[in-house]
Amino acid sequence: MSTDGQHLLLHAYLDGELDSASAIATSAEIERDPKLAAELAGASALQKTLRARFPLERVPSAIARRIDAAIDAQNRVLGRSSVRWARPSWGALAACLLLAISLSSSATWVTTWLALRASAEDHLLGAIVDNHVRALLTAKPTDVSTSERHVIKPWFNGRIPQAPQVVDLTAKGFPLLGARIDVLDAAPIPTLVYTRRLHTISLLALPATIRFERAAVRSRNGQNLVSWSTGTTRYVAISDLNAEELRQFAQLFGAGASD
Repeated sequence: MSTDGQHLLLHAYLDGELDSASAIATSAEIERDPKLAAELAGASALQKTLRARFPLERVPSAIARRIDAAIDAQNRVLGRSSVRWARPSWGALAACLLLAISLSSSATWVTTWLALRASAEDHLLGAIVDNHVRALLTAKPTDVSTSERHVIKPWFNGRIPQAPQVVDLTAKGFPLLGARIDVLDAAPIPTLVYTRRLHTISLLALPATIRFERAAVRSRNGQNLVSWSTGTTRYVAISDLNAEELRQFAQLFGAGASD
């Protein structure tokens, strides 16, 4: 790398910490420079090795119950619904936080935990937006292009552990364009692609263990997002479509998936 700034930018790119525009620009620079590509490959290999050799431990159930109780108490004060951590990987952070409890008040460590939870959610939403924007910049935003839901569902077989429910919303004004596979934290995520006039909608089917703070529609970098759960699946729809129509899409898909 020629400068410390480039070095930091490369590692921020690897960790998914860049916004959409910066990530796209960095990706293009890596493709042009073999040295950058080699450094990225080396850093990625090291990251995978460390994660494999030093797996994070699950938080003990007693500690988890204490954290849940404190978070619920804080949420009641704030008038908000309960918030849970998104994945077991945050268990290690929970253990570290409990070490700080003996040195600080309960209000302080609860606030710290909520801030970490919000940061994790923010990182995940950023990665979802980045995947959507990158797909829009390619020749086509799908890996398989078809409006036949009976073609799309089998296409996922062998590529991901479980194919998502595919709902035909053509008659409702949201024709199915196809599907692709996105990657979030090194995990393959099935993504359906719908359209609404000139707008593209990416619909990700995530494990239900990934949770978000309840919100009908939220915006990020010019994109609107709406999330909901059905059974064991957490859906996240993202598009530059206006919030009202994106909410309508979510309701129609949810109704169709439950039929």
